[in-house]
Amino acid sequence: MALERLQKILAHAGITSRRKAEQLILAGRVTVNGQVVTELGTKADPERDKIKVDGRPVRLPKEHLYLALYKPRNCVTTLFDPQGRRNLSDLLKGLPARVYPIGRLDYHSEGLLLLTNDGDFASAVLKASRRIPKTYLVKVNGMLTPEQEQKFREGVPLFGRRTPPAQIRLLERAANPWYEVTIQETRKDQLRLMFKHFGRLVEKVRRIKIGPVELGKLQPGEFRPLKPSEVAALRKLVESGDNTGRKRSPAQPAVDSHGKHR
Repeated sequence: MALERLQKILAHAGITSRRKAEQLILAGRVTVNGQVVTELGTKADPERDKIKVDGRPVRLPKEHLYLALYKPRNCVTTLFDPQGRRNLSDLLKGLPARVYPIGRLDYHSEGLLLLTNDGDFASAVLKASRRIPKTYLVKVNGMLTPEQEQKFREGVPLFGRRTPPAQIRLLERAANPWYEVTIQETRKDQLRLMFKHFGRLVEKVRRIKIGPVELGKLQPGEFRPLKPSEVAALRKLVESGDNTGRKRSPAQPAVDSHGKHR
């Protein structure tokens, strides 16, 4: 096999993304044939050379895995947590290869998370994440006025600038209503801060869609392989920059119960 850059090999092996692989190399956590490597331009042959990360051998996967997982509430979006909190490794049992998450979901939020051992695919999706629409069900402690809903759609001032335009739709008229919200940029606690801007506190957040991939009938802690058509649609969305995945019929229900029993 031809020589390849170490960060590309680590990404192909499902260790992490290329960007994070570079950090591992710079931190001196990668060895090739017993020698610590810290130069990003270093190349190796994954079939001939003995490559290790933190002393663990690196092996290229025989096949790529693409998964959709329902991350439960109070679970960190990592494969290990030094604080001992519930993490993704507690949920991912029986897989033939190690996978890692594409992106993240806040600790107190639940819902759809994508995972893979295809480093190039993960890097491409992460790079294009700001143009991939994500849809959430959000329960808050009071209704927005029509004027506030319109301002929500236009974007609110956060992080020193205005958030990109969003979609919002009232699903359940109640003292603690449910909204369906579609945004593209998803910074830490962004939805909670957007509603807080209008004096509303978020009680629950559930992500139900990422681009063309839907949460569907998955239950908390369950996962399923992505359909080939879903992987192809994600690739097309990433490569073309097409935002058609955000289109949704206003009359289409997000879930059967709107989260009433959750």
